[in-house]
Amino acid sequence: MKKLIVITGASSGFGAAMARLFNENDYPLLLLGRRTEKIEALNLSGEVMIRHADVTDQDELAKAIHEAEGKYGVTDLLINNAGVMLLGNVWKQSSKEWQTMLDTNIMGVLNGMQIVLPEMKKNHHGTIINISSIAGFKAFQNHAAYVASKFGVHGLSETVRQEVSGENVRVMLVAPGAAETELLTHVTDDKALSEYEEWKQSMGGITLDPKHVAETVKFMYEMPQEVNIREVDIAATLQDN
Repeated sequence: MKKLIVITGASSGFGAAMARLFNENDYPLLLLGRRTEKIEALNLSGEVMIRHADVTDQDELAKAIHEAEGKYGVTDLLINNAGVMLLGNVWKQSSKEWQTMLDTNIMGVLNGMQIVLPEMKKNHHGTIINISSIAGFKAFQNHAAYVASKFGVHGLSETVRQEVSGENVRVMLVAPGAAETELLTHVTDDKALSEYEEWKQSMGGITLDPKHVAETVKFMYEMPQEVNIREVDIAATLQDN
């Protein structure tokens, strides 16, 4: 019997692609996001629970996860996918945008992990996959605060992996490159956005299809519990950095 998978940020991009793929393979799902109408529009069938959850609100997140666990059993896979990318230079970007990225990209990941880890450790079984970015191990101009947040995801993922490995619990990390997601729709710096688009055009105008990230995540998860694919970096072949 397949076990519960929880996906944050399931309304679009990587989250929506993962939701579709795992649903096609008959996994019980808890799909979380702030735009639940977009998750509903995926028109998934079977054992699917959709709930509003802001990952920065641990109480709301925990309530949704515990509700799903009451119906489908304990969480076997948590995919911390929710993220925000707001481009800009440190000398002019709003500190509120920095805080938004740090709260969502780091605190949101920590919140989810803290909710599910006690039961996973108790059961000596379970997997957490954190969706980071290539910006989690290398710098990109106009990305200072975003890079800082994703370096944080890399660091906390490896730390917790070490801490729970003795309990047979897996912490994995996926670092995608530029992809066809909605991350850029909230960027307020027009110059940074235009420079990003110029860079994208240098790659032929098409970046990574989220479905390939979903396929990678599924492959990692479906390896035996005694195998931990610690990190995968995945990008379009034409991406040069």
